[in-house]
Amino acid sequence: MLRSLYSFIRFYIFWLLFFAITRATFEIYFHTKLHGATFTDIVKTFLYGIRMDASATAYIAILPLLVFVINWFVGKKPIKSIWLKIYTWFCLFCISLIAVVDLGIFAEWGAKVNFRAFDTLYNSPAESMSSTASSPIALNLTIMVVLLITGIVLAHYILDHSFKKSVATTKTKIIFSIFLFGINFIILRGTLTPMPINQSAGYFSDNQLLDLSAQNTEWNLFNNVFENLRKPYNPYLFMPPAQAKSIVDSAFKVKKDTTIHILNTDKPNVVIIQMESYTADIIESLGGEKGVAPNFEKFVKNGVLFNNIYSAGDRTDKGIIAILSGYPSQAIRTIVIDTTKQRKLPSLLSEFKDTGYNTSYFYGGNSDYMNFDTYMNDHKTDKIIDEKTMQKSEVGTTWGAYDNVLFDKHIAYVSKQTKPFFSLLQTSTNHEPFLLPGAPHFKGKDVADQFRSTAWFTDSCLNAYFEDAKKHEWYKNTLFILVADHGHRLPKSTSAAFDPAKYHIPLLFFGDAIKPEYRGTKITKLGNQIDIAATLLAQLNMPQQKFKWSRNLLNPYTPAFAFFDWDNGFGFLLPDQAVSYDSSGQRMIYVKNKTADPALTEKTLLTGKAFMQQIFTEYLAY
Repeated sequence: MLRSLYSFIRFYIFWLLFFAITRATFEIYFHTKLHGATFTDIVKTFLYGIRMDASATAYIAILPLLVFVINWFVGKKPIKSIWLKIYTWFCLFCISLIAVVDLGIFAEWGAKVNFRAFDTLYNSPAESMSSTASSPIALNLTIMVVLLITGIVLAHYILDHSFKKSVATTKTKIIFSIFLFGINFIILRGTLTPMPINQSAGYFSDNQLLDLSAQNTEWNLFNNVFENLRKPYNPYLFMPPAQAKSIVDSAFKVKKDTTIHILNTDKPNVVIIQMESYTADIIESLGGEKGVAPNFEKFVKNGVLFNNIYSAGDRTDKGIIAILSGYPSQAIRTIVIDTTKQRKLPSLLSEFKDTGYNTSYFYGGNSDYMNFDTYMNDHKTDKIIDEKTMQKSEVGTTWGAYDNVLFDKHIAYVSKQTKPFFSLLQTSTNHEPFLLPGAPHFKGKDVADQFRSTAWFTDSCLNAYFEDAKKHEWYKNTLFILVADHGHRLPKSTSAAFDPAKYHIPLLFFGDAIKPEYRGTKITKLGNQIDIAATLLAQLNMPQQKFKWSRNLLNPYTPAFAFFDWDNGFGFLLPDQAVSYDSSGQRMIYVKNKTADPALTEKTLLTGKAFMQQIFTEYLAY
């Protein structure tokens, strides 16, 4: 029995050590993001993470314990040691793989590997692989092999692979087995209290990277998978439902409507160009880098620029719903893939179709990605042009046709229309793996310059598109809306998932449909991507009531605020304050104005909580 207990302890020591190695790997990989962290902070990630590591170990230990106990009671011969070796090697392989996938996911999303990553991989494998193509594959594979070999070597020296049975009475066996399972169950739950261990166990710092480092990647992943597969419920219950609704309703109250009408026509053609990953960091007019999107600056002089706009979330599936349906991101969920729910959303496509417009959707990739084609068809889209409708020679990357091909097809299609048209163009070239049909504009080999080059290419395609469009009669009566689907960590690689800067995006109303006196105007009102719907409909004197989450940014009396979320939390911005809240750690992790009145900070946080709660409540009700 003592030998069995000794083997049990060695099993725990081995896995705690291996989890510590994977944590160290994560911190070394992202050491540049840990600037300002002290040696003590790093040590704390291991100390605070040990409970979650132990809990993960307890899950791994369940099967060996069952095998040992069953064999102890009924087996005539001890189980050969090769069984435990194979089981250990299999677990080492899975954990090493997950650890390396986590490096790529965190680099791109700023979040730990989760259910969404594997769900996206299952539904759109090719696109998912392309999304991580900018990660150093050779380095990551090397890390995985090193982790696996290190684990196998350590297992050889630390683990007791034998299943030798101790001689004992049945009563003793029962007592000792209950003891082992009891200890393992307590460690698995991480506590003796009624509430088991959760993600907040690893939170100890205001630096989110330290908190995420402390989390056990595998425990966090399987907990996230379980949460997504269980019966849907609202994980964001911060306050009584009536209070959340009241706060949200109050935020949208408008004293009166004195809409500034910037268009010279009540029935223009409308073309929304949804630009892939077009962060404000590459737009000079928004404080971004100079020279990445030079033509956009030319467009700004002839349009109305909304320069204080934030995306709803951090992915295209969030952005397309925010733009067309004026509906916020749901953090851990994405409504577009749920056919039953998305059909109940309002949509600009439906509104314009019902008003007599021809409606169309242009995308260089495969429109069944994330259920986009189903959404389009459910909301009265007359024509879908995507990769499936193109010649093979026109499809240049995993993500489909290059942006210049997409724009050319749009010109050809709308030039044949005999009635007003509403069209969404979704670009894709400025997406990992950042491939181009020719030489890159920026010669650097690093991923930041690759991103700049594809962004520059999209900008040049836009310019060519508008120059071509000007040759056609329909151009004079067309309003173009240029907006990003979301921001991006590149090219600066300085904005974490919780930083509002990552969600700052351009929004430009452009074209001859805009009155000359308003061209070159900048609207500084703080707003959201979801506000496009109400703002556009107000310009055309069309009803906006269905788009309850959308605000008219051209009404001076519209309240100014912005909301965004990501997998682990949300951010809320007011003109004088902005906060981000980590839902897993249940704490504020970003405060823009640290000298602001505490009452203002608390109001900002409370409003953000109410938004997150109410958004998810309505999502579940659809």
